[in-house]
Amino acid sequence: MISQAIIPLAGLGTRMLPLTKVVPKELWPLGNKSILEIILDECFDSKIKNIILIISNEKKTIKNLFVENKALTNKIKNNKDILYRLKKLKNFRKKITFVYQNKPKGLGDAVLRCKKHIKNNHFLLLLPDDIIINKNCSKELIKIYKKNKGSVIAIRTVKKNEVKRYGIVGFKKNKGLQISNMIEKPSIKKSPSRSAIIGRYILSKKIFKYLSSQGKGSLGEIQITDAINSMIQEEKIFGCKFSGKYLDCGTIDGFIKSFKYYNSL
Repeated sequence: MISQAIIPLAGLGTRMLPLTKVVPKELWPLGNKSILEIILDECFDSKIKNIILIISNEKKTIKNLFVENKALTNKIKNNKDILYRLKKLKNFRKKITFVYQNKPKGLGDAVLRCKKHIKNNHFLLLLPDDIIINKNCSKELIKIYKKNKGSVIAIRTVKKNEVKRYGIVGFKKNKGLQISNMIEKPSIKKSPSRSAIIGRYILSKKIFKYLSSQGKGSLGEIQITDAINSMIQEEKIFGCKFSGKYLDCGTIDGFIKSFKYYNSL
């Protein structure tokens, strides 16, 4: 059963400066919703009951999204659409747990901080830089998890010249989409495939054991890719070639393209 999700939001947003000095990129709009709202809708539409949002002291404004402002509510009480969305966010708060990561020590460190809150054997992890629309990617991962009872990672085929931008997976011979290894941003010559990791994972609680014991990477950060590579020796991990439309919101150029596309729908 997948009933909990982790969404890391504590990143510094350096690729979006100076705009992210004021507004966290997760609160930037796509259409009439923020990036975070789109991710939350994906989670709750997948029957997730508890979401852990990882923030920092610098991004406490994210909490304000879920706090009722009665004066504001009274001001727009005749606008049913906006009032519905505000009430929806207020109700989301009951299902959200906040965890803090005040120093940028990597995605692995962020996930590790959630260890005591994870109750079941597997959980969902969603990265807000990656938006997937038209079909619920988390639901697709959960379907594969139910079939195989193992961890699942969302993947998509990228062009040869894009391989060096992504974590890339290799597959076990004659085992379909069962993953054999992961390489972070390889050259095309060293890449085991052109299947790139996109920010949706279902991971076993065993990941915490590997995150706790592994050393820091070259940037002084704890990398979740290293932990997953270790976990592959103990547990089957499968790829999910999701069918939705992928939008890259991790860079200014990517966000602008995503904004234009989303608003054209």
